[in-house]
Amino acid sequence: MLQKSRQQQRSKLGKEGEAIAVSYLLKKHYRILERNFKARYGEIDIVALDGDTLVFVEVKTRSSRLYGTPEEAITPWKLRELAKTAQYYHLLHPEHTGGMRIDVVAFILDPLTRNILHFQHVRNVTL
Repeated sequence: MLQKSRQQQRSKLGKEGEAIAVSYLLKKHYRILERNFKARYGEIDIVALDGDTLVFVEVKTRSSRLYGTPEEAITPWKLRELAKTAQYYHLLHPEHTGGMRIDVVAFILDPLTRNILHFQHVRNVTL
């Protein structure tokens, strides 16, 4: 039962982080095309347009730095998974003829107040 509760808390925290990221991206004039795009290779949290650039956004949200910053959780394996999923998305949507990139939006939220304690937007993450 404790395990399920922890998973639910992580899922809630992740959804909260995604909502904050969408709000942030909209303020930066990104156009949100899709959320939680799933493919065989993995999932992309947010697909957006920044001008004519197709941007695949990975959102990482944590409630502490106990295991490092959220952006440190993006491993080379995860980046490869994101790249494969992004390529698949692009195959399904050839109308997007501009460039493509992967961004990471990372937050640490205070577990009690839900205030943002740490924020980082890393554009064009590569291996």
